[in-house]
Order: sequence, then structure tokens, then C-alpha cells
Amino acid sequence: MKRSPSDDRPVKPLDWLDQRTGYRKLAHEVLFENVPGGARWRYVWGSTLVFCFTIQVITGIALWFAYSPSSQTAWESVYYIQHEMWGGWFLRGLHHYTAQAMTMLLAVHLMQVVIDGAYKAPREFNFWSGIILLCLTLGLSLTGYLLPWDQKGYWATRVATNIVAITPFIGPELQQLVVGGADYGHHTLTRFFALHAGVIPGAIILFIVGHIYFFRRHGLTPKEPRRRPDAAFWPDQVLRDAVACLAVLAVVVFLVIRTRGAELGAPADPSEPFPAARPEWYFLFLFEFLKYFPGGTEVWGAIVIPALLMGLLAAMPFVGNWRLGHRFNVGFLWVMLAGAGWLTWLAIAEDRANPDHAIAVNTAEREARRVIELARSPAGIPPTGAVGLLRNDPLTQGPKLFAKHCASCHRFDGHDGLGGQPKDPASAADLKGFASREWLTGLLDPNRVATPHYFGATKFKAGKMVKYVQEDVAGFPPDDRKLLEKTIVALSAEAGLKSQRDRDRRDTALIVEGKEALVGTRMNCAECHVFHGKGETVGPDLTGYGSRQWLLDFIGNPAHPRFYGDRNDRMPLFGEDKVLPPAELGLLVDWLRGEWFEPAPVAAK
Repeated sequence: MKRSPSDDRPVKPLDWLDQRTGYRKLAHEVLFENVPGGARWRYVWGSTLVFCFTIQVITGIALWFAYSPSSQTAWESVYYIQHEMWGGWFLRGLHHYTAQAMTMLLAVHLMQVVIDGAYKAPREFNFWSGIILLCLTLGLSLTGYLLPWDQKGYWATRVATNIVAITPFIGPELQQLVVGGADYGHHTLTRFFALHAGVIPGAIILFIVGHIYFFRRHGLTPKEPRRRPDAAFWPDQVLRDAVACLAVLAVVVFLVIRTRGAELGAPADPSEPFPAARPEWYFLFLFEFLKYFPGGTEVWGAIVIPALLMGLLAAMPFVGNWRLGHRFNVGFLWVMLAGAGWLTWLAIAEDRANPDHAIAVNTAEREARRVIELARSPAGIPPTGAVGLLRNDPLTQGPKLFAKHCASCHRFDGHDGLGGQPKDPASAADLKGFASREWLTGLLDPNRVATPHYFGATKFKAGKMVKYVQEDVAGFPPDDRKLLEKTIVALSAEAGLKSQRDRDRRDTALIVEGKEALVGTRMNCAECHVFHGKGETVGPDLTGYGSRQWLLDFIGNPAHPRFYGDRNDRMPLFGEDKVLPPAELGLLVDWLRGEWFEPAPVAAK
């Protein structure tokens, strides 16, 4: 241990540290600052904001260790954090919900400052630095929204940056600067990441230092006359600040555990429109506000009016010097917050009442769950990136292709494949469970064959098939009905459907009998259909009926002599006329047949 040069007494380590740094004086100035009228709960909001920002910095750095900011790896790295990294979901959720807490605390802190009159001279610079911190925090939220590179963040960011383009005089150039080029992609993500992880946090730290400096310089502003004596910041105010910070942390941790972290949608796909895209709840008011400024008037709702409101907010210290200025400022702020809240409620209410939005949200949630299943599959995420998982997934693309190309005539379980109802009534069969035993049983039911579920809305309603079922099948004796059931089993087995493979294996004998009956005289199917080389080509060839290849051929060219020939009823030649590329046709067929990856069931413990 070192000794003082003037005597032999040892120098205590803390004394030595104080001699070099002067920490005791600094600690005294920080902890024993005068609090007019003593400690108040209303003074805790600034401390909770600094606490939240500290959590943001710590969790942000931790996330940075695992995050890879590129358009081909961003979603994949966030998936790894959320679903593979130990505690990653908690870390990401803490970062996400603390950011949302900061927005709410900023609004409360702003109200407290204005109501207390802590914006008046000589505290103008303290107030202005707080407004800048508010804007920077919102910018932090906006730039962070894109970083997971999922559909929700990608399309919401496109909307936000399109607003930049309507800025007078420099709009297009400014948008190109923000986007990083003519289109959204890798450079957009890297620029937003640089802003989110570097530029904006650095600016926030700088302004926090300035904000605290101005605050220390001018001290607290009591709202009412002092009824209690002044007190030091330590220990009463420190205790209140600590309790408030722990309360905020407890709420955030509760939300994280309740939702198991932040949401992660499907990977961003510029080729897939995303009608469910909405900004975060604290930007919904602006989203709703812009609806009142259609066409060329957008600039008023997006730029002019918000700029005027921010200008009035910044002018509060000068307005507050008037006799009624303070009351005006408080009223103005209440009106702004009430207006933002009302617009937010309107946006939420309109979405809830919009069935198309509900379908879009359900689709987005379904795809978010589905892509996680695919990422966890044995094949994993391909080298080309996770966006290919859904693009090549029949369960995801099949309903979309059906809704786009088939739902104008057909239905799938009564809807368009995505849960919606097309404007035009169904004019062809419902294809849910096509070629399954249940579907064929309905087709050969005299009471159902002529309904809209099958041939009722087609020109075949009066054809030979419907007459056969309504006249011949309706009069079958019990033995023939049993034989018809075997025929249905045999014909359905031609499809090799995944959903009934186990049943087909068990019913091998029934299938053999059914195949013989199908071309026999009692069922008389061969009079109109060919089945494994036997019969007449009047109706569709039943060889391989409902199989993948049969459906590819049939949908590709229903007017082929093997199927309906010249009697084809309005069905487009999807393959022959190149309406659907082979890959999309395959996805549609696989979806109709129920052929897609399914995760193995979790074994019961």
C-alpha cells in the first residue's frame, strides 16, 4: 500500500481514488441536490426514461452479437435469437417492450413538465432538448421496426418512407437517400441498422447529457407552493425513483413472459403484398390522420400540419409568458393527446370492423407460425434465405393461388381458400377433400350430386353423370350399395392421398374388389370412363384419378380428350395456355391433395 509523502500513514484506497477523480464531490452533487418541497412521485418519470434507455442499450448490444444486418440474413438471425438461442426470446422481448414503455413514459413526462410549468424561462433549452429526445426516441422505434426484416416491418417501412417522398422540393431525393437506392433492399436495411444502433443512440446519449446538465443548472420546478421543507435528492427521491423503475421493469417482464417475447412475422417478400401492414400502435394516429388527406393533399396531413403542431410545442416557453399562456399550453397538449388517442381508437375500430383486414391478419399470423415450422424442419433454412420457405410451401401458396385463379368458379370448404367470400356465386364444385372417400360419397349421393357443392351450378347438372346417380344409384339394392362403397374406396385409393394412406393400406382387399366392380356391369362405370385401359372415353379417364399427375394433367388441360374434350365447361387451360407456371401449378395441386410438410407430433411425457 502506498504511503503519503508527508508522513508514514497509509492512504486509504477510496481517498486515493478521490484524489485522482474527485468522485466524492460529484456523488455529493448528484445525490444531495435540493428537491423543493421534498420528494415527489411526480418527479420519477425522467429517471424511469433513463432506466429504460439503459436497458435498451444493454439488450441492444447483446442482440447485436447475434444479429446479422443483411436482407438475406436478418430474419434468419432474428429467428435464431427468438427460437434457438438460450434466453434469446426473453432478451428480444425485453428490448421490444421496453421500447414501447419509453414511448408511454415520454408522453407522461411531457405532460408532467408542461403541467408543472417546468418549460418556462429559464428552462427553455431543457424543454427543447426534451422535445428532441422525444423525436429521437420515435426515430429509434421507427428504424428498429424494419430490422427483423419480416413482412410487417418491411411493408410498414415502405409506407413510412413513401411519406418522405411527398416532402416539398426534396421529397424523391430524400426518399432515395433514406432507402439507399431506387428500391427497398439490402441498403435500406443497413442504413436503418446504422441509424438504429449507432447514430440515433449516440444522439440520444448526447442530448440526455445536455438535458441533465440544464436540469441540474436550473433545478426542479415545484407545481404548488411548498408545503413541506426542501430535502436532498438522497434518500427519499432516490427511493421513489428506484421503486418506479422496478415497477416499469416488472410490467415489461410480465408482458415478455406472457407473450414469450416479441412477434416475428414471415420473412419480408417484396413480391407478396401485405394488406395487414400497420405501423406500431403509437404511430396509428398518424396512419389514420392521413386518410383525411387523399390524393395531392397528403402533404398537409403528413408534413405541414405535424410541422405546425411541433412548432407550437416548441413555442410553449414563449407562449407561457403570457397571462393565460400556461393554461393555453396545458389545454393544447391535452387536445393533442386526446386527438391522437381518438385517431388511434378509430384506426383500431375500423380494422376490427373490416373483414378483409381480419382475413389478412389471420393469414399473416398463419404464415408466421408456418415459416417457423418450416425453419425447424429437417431441411432447415435454405442457403438462398428463409423467404424461399414460404414461396415453395403448398400450404402457404396453395390457398393464394386458388383464391386468385380458381375461386371465381369453385369454392374450398365454402370460401375462396383464404377464408373470404368472392362476389360471384360458385358455379363449379367445392374442391375441399377432392377425390377423398368422403368427397366421392357425396358425389355419388342422389340428394347431393346436383347441388352447387358438385354439379348443380354447371352445365353437367343435366348430364349423364347426374342422371346415373339420381336414377340408377338411387335405386340400388343393399348389395349394390355395399359394392358402391367398395368402388368409392378403390377410386379414392387411386389418388394416394396422404390423409387416408393408412386406411388404404388396411383396406387392400376392399380396393381390389372395388377396382373389379368399377369396370364391371353392376356399377357400369366403364360405359363412360376409362379405368386402366378398360371402358369408353366419354367422361374423364379415371386411371390415377385424383393423383398428383392426374391433377397436373387435368388442371393443365381439362379440354384434353382424356378428360372433357370439347365438352369442357368454361375451365381455363391453366397449363396449356401458361396461365400458371409449372411450379405454381404443382403448389396448387399439392395443396388440394393435402401434401405438405408437417412437423412430427410432440411425444407425450
